[in-house]
Amino acid sequence: MKRILPVFVMLLSTIVFAQTPCENGMAGPYPCNGLDLLSRLSLNVLGSDRGNDSWGWTDPQDGKEYAIMGLGNGAAFVDITDPVNPIYLGKLPTHTDPSTWRDIKVYNNHAFIVSEASGHGMQVFDLTRLRSVSNAPETFTEDAHYSGFGNCHNIVINEETGYAYAVGTSTFSGGPHFVNIQDPLNPVAAGGFNEDNYCHDAQVVIYNGPDTDYTGREIFFGSNEDRISIVDVTDKSNPEGISVGFYGSVDYTHQGWLTEDQRYYIMGDELDESTFGFNTRTIIFDLLDLDNPVVHFEYEADVAAIDHNGYVKGNDFYLSSYRAGLRIIDISDIDNRNMVETKFFDTYPSSNSARFDGAWSVYPYFASGSIVISDIDRGLFIVRDSTLGINDVSTSSFAVYPNPASDMVNITSKGEPIVQVEIFNMLGQKVMDQNFDEKLSENVDVSNLQSGMYVMKINSTTTNRLLIN
Repeated sequence: MKRILPVFVMLLSTIVFAQTPCENGMAGPYPCNGLDLLSRLSLNVLGSDRGNDSWGWTDPQDGKEYAIMGLGNGAAFVDITDPVNPIYLGKLPTHTDPSTWRDIKVYNNHAFIVSEASGHGMQVFDLTRLRSVSNAPETFTEDAHYSGFGNCHNIVINEETGYAYAVGTSTFSGGPHFVNIQDPLNPVAAGGFNEDNYCHDAQVVIYNGPDTDYTGREIFFGSNEDRISIVDVTDKSNPEGISVGFYGSVDYTHQGWLTEDQRYYIMGDELDESTFGFNTRTIIFDLLDLDNPVVHFEYEADVAAIDHNGYVKGNDFYLSSYRAGLRIIDISDIDNRNMVETKFFDTYPSSNSARFDGAWSVYPYFASGSIVISDIDRGLFIVRDSTLGINDVSTSSFAVYPNPASDMVNITSKGEPIVQVEIFNMLGQKVMDQNFDEKLSENVDVSNLQSGMYVMKINSTTTNRLLIN
């Protein structure tokens, strides 16, 4: 969100909404298409007058899923393992003052939290403490604090390298401030980059895209107010700007995310709808040559709402679109300049106009298929694709053992022959695809998979969480 906003009118409720299927275009009071409402926790339940960012954590020990929601006065932690009956475990209060802006990312079982509040710095919270909450909701204390900056708009983490990138701070002219978080409870300043505009949001990856000049480099893709900025941050002591990318009808370059092949950057301008009268507009950059990013095309939705945070999982783009709620857009034909909205869940039913209310962010990376939406006015929503239903259907059709596993996994069917097993990582990327000869029991070699949580899909329909030790 841009840093200057009108005062919000908060709509509070003490109601906790439970499972409501999407039927005839509605899930209770919420317009929808293809997404069921599993539950909602109001801001009143979470003890705040405003909501903002969200992220998620899956416990590698037992596969439990937790939503983390930013609030005006802190960060809330919610056990959503049973998404129909979420448990509000407690809150980590803000380090200094309340603020409209709070952002969270996760690395190595720790949450890293920043805020625009003066002097806030970066809070570090050990998420494994959530395993032993006995008197929810609790008021938590931070486990560590980094004071190398004060106010901060956003935080980005590259989990492959263990570096955090704080953006929009008073340091490095608002450019990325590097922090080594490989030891989460002892964050260490690691430099920064100040040779481009103030950075509002970013994504950082170990590059494996089409431009082989940068294969294996750590590349920073920043949304920098009126441009995208691409920086090589492999050498923290000597980051090097690669290029900038511009587009037409610019007002505020807000946030973007790479497609999984790292060919395209899907980016939103936060103020173009209200300034120029577009419907929700998304700009797609072609990054075939990182030295020369060019606009591939622009996608315009059927509603007028302002777009905010968007994330890619597989062939879907999950966009929090303020008053239009969550929109899921099929990007499988992005090469041919074609994107199609397939599902939505509107958390702000009264209007889809271009105003700053409604869905702030979305987290779509849980193995269960649960999707978190954090809403400025109405709190935390948990939704799921209507075709998945509420329960993990794998428990009624297939047995997977052992789970957790390290070498081999046996899959046994109660009746349906096993013909295909696919395994996806937590970003929705397929890491294994095996076909079988229609037997009722098969062994799958998982010894090449790194430790962590995965999604196993059997016969293209049944899903199960798989933990690799």
